Amino acid sequence: MADPPIPVTGDADADQLLAENPLALLIGMLLDQQVPMEWAFKGPATLRDRLGSLDAPTIAGLGPDRLDAAFRAKPALHRYPGSMGKRAYALCVFLVENYGGRADAVWADVASGEELLERVRALPGFGIDKARIFVGVLGKRIGVRPPGWEAAAADWPSIADVDTFERVGEIREKKRAAKAAKKAASSKS
Repeated sequence: MADPPIPVTGDADADQLLAENPLALLIGMLLDQQVPMEWAFKGPATLRDRLGSLDAPTIAGLGPDRLDAAFRAKPALHRYPGSMGKRAYALCVFLVENYGGRADAVWADVASGEELLERVRALPGFGIDKARIFVGVLGKRIGVRPPGWEAAAADWPSIADVDTFERVGEIREKKRAAKAAKKAASSKS
């Protein structure tokens, strides 16, 4: 078993899925909001177990109601299972319609960091900050490094900086401190 490039969940099987399945990595990133990183990135493994597989064409073919049920089954895959299930469904439909159902096609053959950021930013559920973080994940953990990727990647502590599970807490604290500093600076304006 290869070392996972993003050992964030504390679960060897879930971390391995992130290393081997590009859709798992995308869904984990999609779910990474308003829940701990570990929970978000373990979600794809739980979803795979509930569905029997984890690929965009299968998920898109399920329809939104069946995917919603998989997200809501106990334990729920997210703090907001309904809205995140809809986002995951929209992401899979987008991948089928635009990339032949292949998540890794989003970053395959990109010519620049700017193009990579634009492609990730176009994914349903990916705002500019999430897209920049994911560009960092791709560059630092997966080896997707087109010219200029560093400038397109997030320049704040994020999941891209997690190289061991023990660093999850450290990154979380750096992220909190950065948010607090930003909030303090904006309140002075």
